Amino acid sequence: MTRTLDLTDPATGEVFGTTPVASASEVDTALESAAQAFAIWRRSTPAQRQLALLKIADALEARAAEFADLEVRETGKIRSVVLEEEIPECVSALRFFAGAARHLEGTAAGEYAPGHTSVIRREPVGVCAQIAPWNYPLMMAVWKIAPALAAGNTVVLKPAETTPSTAVLLARVAAEFLPAGAFTVLTGDRDTGRALVRHPVTDLVSITGSTRAGIDVATVAAADLKRTHLELGGNAPLLVFPDADVASTTEGIVGAAFYNAGQDCTAGSRVLVHASIHDDFVAALAKTAAAQTPGVDYGPLNSAAQLSRVEGLIARLPSHARIETGGTRFGSRGFAFAPTVVSGVRQDDEIVQEEIFGPVITVQSFSDEAAGVAMANGVPYGLASSVWTRDLAVAARVSAELDFGCVWVNTHGPLVAEMPHGGFGHSGHGKDLSAYAFAEYTRVKHVMTRFA
Repeated sequence: MTRTLDLTDPATGEVFGTTPVASASEVDTALESAAQAFAIWRRSTPAQRQLALLKIADALEARAAEFADLEVRETGKIRSVVLEEEIPECVSALRFFAGAARHLEGTAAGEYAPGHTSVIRREPVGVCAQIAPWNYPLMMAVWKIAPALAAGNTVVLKPAETTPSTAVLLARVAAEFLPAGAFTVLTGDRDTGRALVRHPVTDLVSITGSTRAGIDVATVAAADLKRTHLELGGNAPLLVFPDADVASTTEGIVGAAFYNAGQDCTAGSRVLVHASIHDDFVAALAKTAAAQTPGVDYGPLNSAAQLSRVEGLIARLPSHARIETGGTRFGSRGFAFAPTVVSGVRQDDEIVQEEIFGPVITVQSFSDEAAGVAMANGVPYGLASSVWTRDLAVAARVSAELDFGCVWVNTHGPLVAEMPHGGFGHSGHGKDLSAYAFAEYTRVKHVMTRFA
């Protein structure tokens, strides 16, 4: 009998369905099918791969309402945000990688040794096992499959336990345009993911998830020297300098911190403010945050476990910390959490060092530029950051010193398909989006020929 997991609506806390847990034999079948499909798909032309991805993009765009309904039911997101922001970004990414399929770059062929001609071949890696998270189920699935398929690989994707439905629908849509087995979705739990990583057919493993999950994947993959692509947690600092416009900066920070209920690896949750404006800025930030309404401006947390985690971070706040607004669960149903601002925290506090993944902003004070940069860099993560100032010299100096894969200036959060997304340290390695992501799913071969 197939084992199943309950699916819960985060907005109500009620179970509405189940999802099957793939068996060991189903993992075998999916990966063997992917290997068989790879023999076909790797030999497709870039133009053929481009056309397939463009058709998938068109189909996703045409069925946007259906995808949105599934995404909202399993995440509690605001439906208009999914329809107007997230699904268009998914379509854009598919179309970008469709173009990337026809734009391979490399060293020019030539005679680098007398009498010998060298050619560089950029080839697909093989069968890719991909693990997507629950915070952006559809978008992260697209970010993973698009560059992998564009490069000629085949994919077995495992969505998160709590949010499988959009990935399943995406696979059904894509099946019309791809060889059988080229893109398969397997639902299941952590053990399903480990089985995909461990399997001898798997050539590359990609995961978007927590640092703990990334370390687990890397450890299992290392036993067979599999390639890994790890997009993990974040703990983004936002450095606010004295000349920053308070009104626009607080509005920008609240938007960056509470988007998707703060369940974003780039969430702007760790605010560092120059001491000269600290008190006034905290007051303005708390007022702006308090005006946000869960269920209207952002959705609930994903699960009872995530709600409990955020509540635990607040409950364990040290005595020197001060809750300026929020700090409690919102409503009596579901997993919503009130917009929260906490001031007075210190660098070694748990809530500063750990990724929050909820609608919570912490505020620290810094005395000068060097101190602010040191505090910003003083966490294990290195995914995203931002600088808020009207001084271009400050912005240039600080962005160079910040140890994060992305630095925004006077904004925080926008991503585009043409630019890379990925971090350093405990935020993992490898890039999503852009030509850099496409390169992640290729291998480089040198062919040298001696002509008599």
